[in-house]
Amino acid sequence: MSIVKKKGQQIKGWNEIKANDSWALFKIMSEFVHGYERMSKIGPCVTIFGSARTQPEDKYYQLATRIAEKIAEHGYGIITGGGPGIMEAGNKGAHIAKGTSVGLNIDLPFEQHQNPYIDHDKNLEFDYFFVRKVMFVKYSQGFVVMPGGFGTLDELFEAVTLIQTHKINKFPIILVGSEFWKGLMDWIKTVIEEQFENISPGDINLLHLVDTEQEVIEIIDEFYKKSNLSPNF
Repeated sequence: MSIVKKKGQQIKGWNEIKANDSWALFKIMSEFVHGYERMSKIGPCVTIFGSARTQPEDKYYQLATRIAEKIAEHGYGIITGGGPGIMEAGNKGAHIAKGTSVGLNIDLPFEQHQNPYIDHDKNLEFDYFFVRKVMFVKYSQGFVVMPGGFGTLDELFEAVTLIQTHKINKFPIILVGSEFWKGLMDWIKTVIEEQFENISPGDINLLHLVDTEQEVIEIIDEFYKKSNLSPNF
């Protein structure tokens, strides 16, 4: 008898989970609708990714600020994840240049909090990482990827995969900091060149490795001499 009761309780609990999953679709849809409506009005932007832990005295924080400033001076808005570290540096550079400064914040139990350099009307809040990543990819005309951790790598490889599989339009993906990214680039070359052959040789050209703000803006400007500025899908 107790076994039957336990089974019934388990089934009831499972049905409640399924019902909650169904209702969550409406929350997910609302985040997509809100994001699309807000982001579609902003115009061409470049996203800057990187570690939330990078401090203002760090050379990469300062470099990210200069990169964002230079990009904004060339007419692009800056999108970041809206938090501290490299994200703050990106928004700060846009703010200094009086350019568009967008923050796509995510609700996290640690690290993430809104930085003070986001335009007041361009601060968006998300509960779902995957919805937020769609906004990054759809409304960015380029990714500038500074040193970072798992989140940075996730966003980097998501973009590379979507471009490689022709699910989105190609755009520049620029890795900044050869001392940080060299190991990753060497590993990718190993996967291409040695016995694995798991990546097509030409796909490494989807990534640009640079060290200065001037190199970043030259890659972006050169790309958009030949391509239209528009959402990516």
